[in-house]
Amino acid sequence: MEDEFRKRIKVPHTFIVHNYTRPTKCMLCNKLLKGLFRQGVQCKDCKFNCHKKCSEKVARNCLGEDNWVPGAIGSTQSIDSNGDTSDQSSTLSEELDPTKQPQDNEEDVEEYIPLKPAISPTTSSNIPLMRVVQSVKHTKRTGSKFIRQGWMVHYTNRDNQRKRHFWQLDPNAITLFPNDNTNRYYKEITLSDVSSMEMNDDMANGNYVFELHVSTGTIFYVGALAETDITSAESGMGKEQAEYWESAIRQALIPFTNVRMEKKEESEVVKVEKKEEKEDISKLYQICPDDVLGSGQFGIVYGGKHRKSGRDVAIKVIDKMRFPTKQEAQLKNEVSILHNINNPGVVNLEHTFETPERIFVVMEKLKGDMLEMILSSPKGRLTERITKFLISQILAALRHLHNKSIVHCDLKPENVLLSSETPFPQVKLCDFGFARIIGEKSFRRSVVGTPAYLAPEVLKNRGYNRSLDMWSVGVIIYVSLSGTFPFNEDEEISDQIQNAAFMYPPSPWNEISRDGTI
Repeated sequence: MEDEFRKRIKVPHTFIVHNYTRPTKCMLCNKLLKGLFRQGVQCKDCKFNCHKKCSEKVARNCLGEDNWVPGAIGSTQSIDSNGDTSDQSSTLSEELDPTKQPQDNEEDVEEYIPLKPAISPTTSSNIPLMRVVQSVKHTKRTGSKFIRQGWMVHYTNRDNQRKRHFWQLDPNAITLFPNDNTNRYYKEITLSDVSSMEMNDDMANGNYVFELHVSTGTIFYVGALAETDITSAESGMGKEQAEYWESAIRQALIPFTNVRMEKKEESEVVKVEKKEEKEDISKLYQICPDDVLGSGQFGIVYGGKHRKSGRDVAIKVIDKMRFPTKQEAQLKNEVSILHNINNPGVVNLEHTFETPERIFVVMEKLKGDMLEMILSSPKGRLTERITKFLISQILAALRHLHNKSIVHCDLKPENVLLSSETPFPQVKLCDFGFARIIGEKSFRRSVVGTPAYLAPEVLKNRGYNRSLDMWSVGVIIYVSLSGTFPFNEDEEISDQIQNAAFMYPPSPWNEISRDGTI
């Protein structure tokens, strides 16, 4: 196999500028790709990641397909005050290619870079405030017509003739239309009638990709392998296209799944009182499939109600069948931390349920987040008075957490929830998936959080302590008052920090008091 690889033609990589949504390493020099946007370049064929300045040094060994694991941070380390290190499993991405030798001790590749004009403090090219991709918030499905639509082929256990229809998936049903421009449908499969789904692992059983079992006894054999490598979306053929449908349907089915609690003696997640261990979650809470509140680190968050009291709740639902092992540790970390916190500044965790297939995390439901409040303000930014009111609550919550040696590690406006839609709401911190236990004199090196709000020492893979949260609070203050991030995308963040004059351009900082900039 190696001889065959050596005989291959040396194909150069086709690099294009790429925006990375998670901390990623250069696969040549093994150093972090720094910045908020356009941090590096990626080969559009094999997904090789590297610095722009390193791209000229990369060997001509493009495989022409996605055989490379994108340059990502592998194992991380924690370091305490006396310098001892201990390995930790990374929650950020997969390991680097094992054939790649680390080069942390080598000097950065030098490249001639033309001098840029000095940054003028009179103009601002700062990045507008936005919801970062890493914490994308799904829009509500209420009133939407479909989640996914497209052509698909199928046959059933009652009719072996393969049919092609235009499928539409909405929060309540799968509808099969004869074409894509009619309201008359051939068949409707309500999601509540779907009893199970199974992938076809052996094509000898039939040319289909997955099975859809309905309570009436009908089995839909969906998808088909294409006869050629290139297929059109209109054909309804192709394994990849059918797998997308299987994944979308499986996610849409989660609120309809009627599961019973099972006792798990060794489970670290389930912490339910004994009297509730055998109860059906649907008897305690009603999940509203049309009310999608958003997406956290680990799954879809639905609106719901406590059946007995009628109280609104938020229910995070995770499909364990598609749950990465490393993220399972993050979820358990979040749940264990929230179970031990009882503070008005932190979102309240009500119950956690676990079954062999899914995990249900029930939390109090709030009215939105701080980012929505900023973006919906008349000027796209908050007043100093409102900002001071919100930040004081964040600091009070952090004081409580830090006194318990808990560091949030992913503070940003998206993770600051509002209890009401009033101008001066109570706020609560949420999403503790990246939280760490850090002692008063201890340091960590594991790279966690969202790059736009991370301190420079984290991005440089240096040790950090509880002050990490305070840096994030500073960025939150800046984006609240200005409506932009404090950095622009054309300069190194470290250089911008040393030249603070440009960070406060006249618009809007002339309208902000001196206290707001100190």
